[in-house]
Amino acid sequence: MKARRIIIFDTTLRDGEQCPGASMNLREKLEVARQLARLRVDVIEAGFPVISDGDFQAVQAVAREVRGPTIAGLARCVAKDIDAAAAAVKPAGRRGRIHVFLATSKIHREFKLGKAQDEILRLAVEGVRRARSYIEDVEFSPEDGSRTEPEFLVQVCRAVVAAGATTVNIPDTVGWAMPDQFGELIQRLHDEVPEFSSGSAVISVHCHNDLGLAVANSLAAVRHGARQVECTVNGIGERAGNAALEEIAMALKTRKDFFAACACGINTREIVKSSRLVSRMSSLLVQRNKAVVGENAFAHASGIHQDGVLKKRECYEIMNPVSVGWGKSQLPLTKHSGHAALAARLKHLGFRLSDSDVDAIFKRFKEIGDKKKFVYDDDLTALVGGHITEVPETWSLDYLHVTSGNQTVPTATVRLKRLQGKKPPELLQEAGIGDGPVDAALKAIDRLTQTRGRLLEYTLRAVSQGKDALGEVSVKVKFADRDLVPGKGASTDVIEASARAYLNAVNRYLFCGQSKRAHSAQP
Repeated sequence: MKARRIIIFDTTLRDGEQCPGASMNLREKLEVARQLARLRVDVIEAGFPVISDGDFQAVQAVAREVRGPTIAGLARCVAKDIDAAAAAVKPAGRRGRIHVFLATSKIHREFKLGKAQDEILRLAVEGVRRARSYIEDVEFSPEDGSRTEPEFLVQVCRAVVAAGATTVNIPDTVGWAMPDQFGELIQRLHDEVPEFSSGSAVISVHCHNDLGLAVANSLAAVRHGARQVECTVNGIGERAGNAALEEIAMALKTRKDFFAACACGINTREIVKSSRLVSRMSSLLVQRNKAVVGENAFAHASGIHQDGVLKKRECYEIMNPVSVGWGKSQLPLTKHSGHAALAARLKHLGFRLSDSDVDAIFKRFKEIGDKKKFVYDDDLTALVGGHITEVPETWSLDYLHVTSGNQTVPTATVRLKRLQGKKPPELLQEAGIGDGPVDAALKAIDRLTQTRGRLLEYTLRAVSQGKDALGEVSVKVKFADRDLVPGKGASTDVIEASARAYLNAVNRYLFCGQSKRAHSAQP
C-alpha cells in the first residue's frame, strides 16, 4: 500500500517566535529558514506580515530567497491583513500561501468577538475568498477549533472549502484536547466533509503543549486522517509551546509499524543541526532530557543499559543517533588554519555568508584560536550566531580586566569603543564593583553607555568539548521603556562572554530606540 504523505508545516518563525524572549532579527530568520529548507519541511510559515514592518520584511525576504518549501504568511480574516500577507509572499510565486484564521469556539465568539455563528461563517468565507483572489493556495484555521461545537466546526469546514480553501487546519489553540477525543474529532471532519475524504482539500492540525500532549494529539490526528501537521523545531511557541517537529518526524519514521500508511519527507540527519541553530537564534536552550535533540537523548548512565547497548544498540536505543544528526564533529580547525579553510568549513556547515561576514568571523576565530587548541564546528556555529545576532554597534568591547576572590571586592575595568557619533571612534574607560566579577563588569558598562539595564535571565553553556571550551552566554535584559531585550556573547573566558552578551543587549536597545525615533520622524 502506498504511504500517505504527511505534510510538515513548520511555524518556528511565526508561532515559535511569538513566545516571550524568542524574537529574531531578519538575518537570524533567514538562517533558520534556509536550514528549514535543508531539513526539507514542506511549508514554512515565515511570519504575520501585518503586525509590523519587520515581520512583513522577514516574510518577504524568506519568500524571495528561500527555495523549495511553500512560504506562508498569517492573516486574520481582515482585509488589511490578507492584503499584507499577499504582498509579503508574492516573491514566492506559486509557492506562496496565505493562512487566514478566525476564532470559532463559543467562548471566543461570546467574549472575544461578540459575534453569532452566522456572522463567523460569513467572515470566514469572505476572508478565504479575498485570499483566493490573490493566490491559489489558501489555508483556513478556525481558532480554538478543539473547543468549537463539532456540528458548527463541520459547517465552517464545508463553507471555507466551498469558498476556495485548499487546506483547513484544526488548532488545539490552548492545548485542551485529549488524544482519543481529538482523533475522533478529526475522524468526524474527515468523514463529514467530502473534500477531505476525496483528497481535494487537506485537513491539518496545530496542537499546543499546555498539558504536554501536543505531539500525542498531532499523531492521533494523523491516525484519523490528518494530512498536515503544524509544528516547530524544539517545540518552541506560545506558553508551553507547540508540537515538536523532531518528535513528529521521528515517531513516523521509527514506528512505521504503527503508522504504516504514513510518511513525511523530512531529512532527519538535519534535525540536530536545526535544533541547535534555532536554539541559538531564539536564545531558548534545549533541555538536556528533551526527546531526540536533548544532550541526554542518547546518553546511557546505568551499567545495565551501557552493557545492553554495547552488546546490541537496539536494546536501549529505538533510534540510531546518527540518523538524526548526532555524531562526532568533523576535524576541527586550529589557530593556524587560514581564511580559505574557515570559509570552506562555514560553507560546509550550511551558512551563506558574504566576504565581509567571513572577514569579521575570521577575526573572532583567530582570537578564539589563540586561546584554545582546537576550534570545533560548534564553536564556529556559535561565532556565526553571535555575528548574525549583532545589530549596528554603538559600543564595542576593547578591553576588560577583572579582579575577584573570596577576600577581595570584585572589581572590573572596562574600556569600550564608541563607534557611532564619533570619528575617529572614541575610547572610554570605567571601573565598577559588584557582587561578583560579572556584576562589576555590567555596572561599568552601564556607566559608560549611560543605560541602566536589569539582568533578568542569564544562561551559560559550554559550546564544545574540553576544558578550553567556548562558553556561550545568553541574557535577557529589562530596560526602562522596553520589553526584555536578548543578548548573546561567546568567549573562552566566561566573564568576557558575559560582558559581550550584555553589551549586545545594550546595542540592541540603543539601535531599536534609534529606529523608532527615525520611524516616528517620517511624514
